[in-house]
Amino acid sequence: MRRIGRRVAHIVHGGDVILLSGPLGAGKTTFAQGFGSGLGITAPIVSPTFTIARQLNGRFHDGTAAKLIHVDAYRLGSTAYLPGEDVNSRLLDELESLGLDEELEDPSEDSVVLMEWGEQMAVALASTRLVIAIDRPEALSVGRGDNSAQTDDELSSDGVRTVSITGVGSGWVTRVRRLTIEGAEKTDV
Repeated sequence: MRRIGRRVAHIVHGGDVILLSGPLGAGKTTFAQGFGSGLGITAPIVSPTFTIARQLNGRFHDGTAAKLIHVDAYRLGSTAYLPGEDVNSRLLDELESLGLDEELEDPSEDSVVLMEWGEQMAVALASTRLVIAIDRPEALSVGRGDNSAQTDDELSSDGVRTVSITGVGSGWVTRVRRLTIEGAEKTDV
């Protein structure tokens, strides 16, 4: 996941919004760590679940200054909605209270937004985005030594992941194609 994150960091530009989706333990934060490394960020990248967003400084692949805004939207919109309530308006209100609405609607030329768990918000706010969907096996079957199998639901870094990368909006087709071609030639991703 780190290697894929580093490679994706090499195709992003200022103003890009990247959405990470996948179940708990899929590797979203591990991807974010590789992505940060690809931007030359040396500060630790941890899941911003409780802070919701962190800003880190690095450099884009072309050497220009980069500002990574790493958002974990898991807790946003987590309270129950009232019947008939406009979900998008409520999410916008939450983002506005955090100062993130403008970065998603109109990212600055030196920033890239990397959002975990933000499917609803990114669709509502960012018409152009890169969607990285990470899937993993639901549970691993492990032998207990008595020839029976039990399901191990513990999260771990082990296991195969399937990563789908989809560009939404103009400009992504060429960059995603370049990522795929370079990946096929250089790695076993």
